[in-house]
Amino acid sequence: MRISIWPGAGQPYGDVLEAARHASETGWHGVWIADHFMPNDGTGADPLHPVLEAGSLVAAIGAVVPRVRIGTLVYGNTYRHPAVLANMAATVDHVTRGRFTLGVGAGWQINEHEQYGIELSTIGKRIDRFVEALLVIKGLLRTPRTTVDGSYYQLKDAVCEPKPLQDPLPIMIGAKGEQRMLRVVAEHADMWNTWGRPDLIKHKSSVLDQHCADAGRNPADIVRTAQALTVVDGDIPPDLSMPVIGGSRKQLQKDLAAYQEAGVDELIIPDGLLGTGAAKFRAMDTLRALVHADS
Repeated sequence: MRISIWPGAGQPYGDVLEAARHASETGWHGVWIADHFMPNDGTGADPLHPVLEAGSLVAAIGAVVPRVRIGTLVYGNTYRHPAVLANMAATVDHVTRGRFTLGVGAGWQINEHEQYGIELSTIGKRIDRFVEALLVIKGLLRTPRTTVDGSYYQLKDAVCEPKPLQDPLPIMIGAKGEQRMLRVVAEHADMWNTWGRPDLIKHKSSVLDQHCADAGRNPADIVRTAQALTVVDGDIPPDLSMPVIGGSRKQLQKDLAAYQEAGVDELIIPDGLLGTGAAKFRAMDTLRALVHADS
């Protein structure tokens, strides 16, 4: 099982860059950046806390940090026209010399849409729009010209040049909905991502396998990735609303082994509970050693 780091974009660029460089120098697989513009309402975070923009950040990291994969976790479809996003992705793939993974999702964070006047719509319409966006993105990145005559996007003989260095540039879809979104993953994705502890990931992965069978696709063709808040050698904070693993080193090792047993190909570690500065790097080194020991 591969291991990657997710530096929070709500910290200074220098801290994000240091985490990415440490990952590159110590054998981590990748660096992932979330696509948000502000803290989510209801989390208790300062609503004015600064958050760096994902598209700029992956390009900046990819230009100066060698070796590791660079990816978005995940671009919200509602924030950018998919043709613009395809051009951004192709450019970042050139900046990283073929190390970029384009992570995309349907979009969800309400306060971002309300503050910026961006339509979020119902879940059903959001997914319909997302499927059309995938046709645009895949067409532009993988074919000479693209025509899409949809309800949300209309392209006629559209081009996107230069094409990515990777052929094809991998597309990861963030999805947890078992009826529609995992079906979209089965039909369109090279990689799949969701939050969850090992038991939940194992269940949803089996649902994805069935969607793949229904779509006539080999489930092994889709790389499985997951993440949870992670505590290394410490107490788990109370009242967390997100999935969390670890605590003691023994429990952390059990959790890591359970992800591997559940078929997770890549575990993505948010750095929010890993500490800061040298303490964060020590936690990263412990994680890397534990994963290597179980591999």
